[in-house]
Amino acid sequence: MSTFTPNSVILYVSDVEASTKFYQAVLGAEPLETFEDFTVFALSDTITLGLQTADQIDPKAEPHVGGSELSLSDVSRETVDRLYAAWTATNVQIALEPTELAFGYTFVATDPDGHRLRVCATDTTGLN
Repeated sequence: MSTFTPNSVILYVSDVEASTKFYQAVLGAEPLETFEDFTVFALSDTITLGLQTADQIDPKAEPHVGGSELSLSDVSRETVDRLYAAWTATNVQIALEPTELAFGYTFVATDPDGHRLRVCATDTTGLN
């Protein structure tokens, strides 16, 4: 019996070209592949990020309910501040400025479709 081990995240977007440019800037990387309505980025050696034009997927995607978040949560406070500064310098929309929350020092940005990107220096001192 095989198991389901996801190896990609796909975000449905309104404009794949605009989203591709956005993720090129925040990831600091070129896409692995680009098609008319789909772009693929490497997030790691084993995980990819796909950007799919929302109205070009079969079966049709459900209307947007709730949200999604890509999270980078194993970084230092300095990295949180560095990425915040770099992203604000390039006019990335910020939903939450750097702040201390129960789980760590974090900020949240959004992509052109409102998907969240969280960068967090996770505080594990209270975990067993």
